[in-house]
Amino acid sequence: MDRHQSGTAAAVEVERFSAMAEAWWDEEGDFAPLHRINPVRTAFIVNGICAHFGLDARAPAPLDGLAILDIGCGGGILSEPMARLGARVSGIDAAERNIQIAAAHASEMDLTIDYQCQLPEDLAAQGNRYDVVLNMEVIEHVADLGAYMEASAALVAVGGATVIATLNRSLKSLALAKIGAEYVLRWLPRGTHDWHKFVKPEELYAHLDKTGFPIRELKGVSYNPLSGEWRLSSDDTVNYLVFASRE
Repeated sequence: MDRHQSGTAAAVEVERFSAMAEAWWDEEGDFAPLHRINPVRTAFIVNGICAHFGLDARAPAPLDGLAILDIGCGGGILSEPMARLGARVSGIDAAERNIQIAAAHASEMDLTIDYQCQLPEDLAAQGNRYDVVLNMEVIEHVADLGAYMEASAALVAVGGATVIATLNRSLKSLALAKIGAEYVLRWLPRGTHDWHKFVKPEELYAHLDKTGFPIRELKGVSYNPLSGEWRLSSDDTVNYLVFASRE
C-alpha cells in the first residue's frame, strides 16, 4: 500500500496504477494508448511552451533551462522526452511503485530526472515553483478536482504555464473512451476510467479561471482507426488538450 491515502489522491486509483506499474515501458501493454498518443501531446506541449516563452521549437534543446513538473508522472513516459529536450524535470506520483519504475528507467537512459512520491499539495506547501506544470491524463483520476487544481496552480511560477490533457464527459467519450477502449477493443484494463469523473471543457475553464489561468489554446485529440494514428483536431468531445498560463 502506498503511503498517500488522503488529500487529492484517490486511494483506489493509486492502488490500480500501482498494480499496473510494471507495464509502463511495455509499448504493447496496458499503457500502449499513452505511448501512441505521446508524440502528439509532446508536440502540443513543446509548441505551446516555446510560443509562451519566446523559444525556438526547432532548436536541439528548445526547453533548455526551464523547470518542468510532471504531476502523476507514472513510469516517466512524458518526463523523459521533456528531459531530452533540455528541461530540468521533476516528476511526482502518489504511487511509490511508479516512482521506482520511472527512476530505474531514467537511470538506464542516462537521464537526470528528480522523481518523488509526493502529492501536489505537499510539494506546494514546501514552496516549490516551476515554469511549467504538466497535468496529463491525471485530473480524471483525482479525489477532489477543485483542491487538486488549486494545489497544481500554486506550483506554477508567476509568468509560467500549465498543460492539461483529459477526457470530456460526453456520450461520445462514454462510447469510445470507456466502453470501446476498455470492453470492446481492450486497449485498457477494465475499470481504468470512471466516466463520471471525466471533465467537460467548461468545467475545466471554471477551475482554471478561479485559479488565475486564462486558457490560451484548446485542441481535441482524435484517433484515425484506418491509419492507427492520433492527431490534433477541432473535436474535443473525447480527448482534449489545454494550454493555460499564469498572468
